[in-house]
Amino acid sequence: MTTLVLDPPMGRSSLPFIDARHPQRPLEINFYRPARHRPQDEVVFVQHGMLRNGDDYRDFWIEAAEKHNLLIVAPTFGNDHFPRAEGYNNGLVVGEGGAIAAEEDWLYAVPARVLAALRRAGVTKRDTVRLFGHSAGGQFVHRLLATQTQTPFETAFAANSGWYTLPTLERRFPEGLDGLGLGEAELARWLAWPMVIFAGDQDIVTSDPNLPAQAEALAQGPMRYARAHFALDFAKAEAARRGLACNWSLITVPGIGHDGAAMSRAAAAWWFEGRMPTVEELKPEASAVA
Repeated sequence: MTTLVLDPPMGRSSLPFIDARHPQRPLEINFYRPARHRPQDEVVFVQHGMLRNGDDYRDFWIEAAEKHNLLIVAPTFGNDHFPRAEGYNNGLVVGEGGAIAAEEDWLYAVPARVLAALRRAGVTKRDTVRLFGHSAGGQFVHRLLATQTQTPFETAFAANSGWYTLPTLERRFPEGLDGLGLGEAELARWLAWPMVIFAGDQDIVTSDPNLPAQAEALAQGPMRYARAHFALDFAKAEAARRGLACNWSLITVPGIGHDGAAMSRAAAAWWFEGRMPTVEELKPEASAVA
């Protein structure tokens, strides 16, 4: 089955996408295309959280899209076809009974295939684009980088992830990389990739029902902000133990909790303006009320 043509109109739109590896699991791709955007201009892929609301995450980026002339591409992995964490955050890697799916069926390859479809349609000529994911989307992003040998992403921010796959071959996926058929070379590649853990310093709630609470997640800390630091510290220690480079970094977003809109604004300003905005800029609705 071939994919549908992806040629979004100017402005806000949503188009269906049939991935060749998952023809019975249609996706919706949410776009924002500024009127002045041309095929050589910047493209940002945005991965939604557990609410499967790619349309909202697309909308979080519209102001930045108009300001900086960005094509926003926000896939929605709907609950009907990609249920639970296994069907999105964990990439359909682990199937029924714990069996590992064929690598070509892992969802982490889907964004690259969406970009390829946009290139075929002439919407973009870019070989490399940017990638941002928040919450469950942050989990998706860092696991994509862990498992994909080649990606079209020049930079990637994994924001406010609930917990982390760790760069080790000694723990079973999704806690580590064991069981995936990956080896030392893939581990070294992931550690060397300049992945950014993007963390709101007020993402410290421990009673959030959506906060992963299995033993492996709790071992990384009681809340998302602590787990972000745990993941970076673990990566640095593992790289040092193996004599490898670790190019990961953590950027703190001051005054922001588990807020996809605010974290999107922060990422846009960091990438395209080289600065971290104030809390008032990141949460304009709060300052308006005040």
